[in-house]
Amino acid sequence: MIAGDTASAVAAKTATSTIPIVFITAEDPVRLGLVASINRPGGNATGMNLLTSMLEGKQLELLQELVPHASVIGFLVHSHIPNAEPDTRDAQTAAHTLGRKLVVVKARNESDFEPAFTTLLQQQVGALVVPSVALFNTRPKQLVALAGRHALPAIWPVREYAAVGGLMSYGSNLTDTYRQVGVYVGRILAGAKPADLPVVQSAKFELVVNLKTARVLGLAVPLTLQVAADEVIE
Repeated sequence: MIAGDTASAVAAKTATSTIPIVFITAEDPVRLGLVASINRPGGNATGMNLLTSMLEGKQLELLQELVPHASVIGFLVHSHIPNAEPDTRDAQTAAHTLGRKLVVVKARNESDFEPAFTTLLQQQVGALVVPSVALFNTRPKQLVALAGRHALPAIWPVREYAAVGGLMSYGSNLTDTYRQVGVYVGRILAGAKPADLPVVQSAKFELVVNLKTARVLGLAVPLTLQVAADEVIE
């Protein structure tokens, strides 16, 4: 079984202790009960840990550099996933450190997106952070279009958002992540046991800046940010 997000991984692990599971999670898989340890999973599950729960502070710093006047930052969360609360706490702490107010808006499904952005505008949010969850990552065009319609600068979790017009993204390389999932599936089909395959912790994070979107929003991208970027979309 392949479980492409934290909620699916937890559900799969709850459903079976015998069928091999290769997961992708943004939370600590040990804390979630998916594996006994990172190096020796010890059960029927292994996979990739994207470590996105550690990125909120860096994402907020990058957003502040590009949108320094934004004193109120929005944080869009999927309310029905295991890592919603810890991610929110981390974002609150990071925003407080930077002297910014954080407005948390929740979405359970696609129909909540439009009301969520309406709430962000009502709260006079000046910029937005969107974390990496399956609900959002499967709908980048829709979310980027909403941010564009409301002229709301946002930092997104993966490159795919910037590629369809998002202002900026910072997070794990999804192509590399799914490649590793495929490698583990192949090894398991060849006879390897998940218990013996260490959880791979994402080590490659990429910053992508979309200059075209920045110009539309009237934002000047600092040269330091352009130089730091792994990719600049003209």
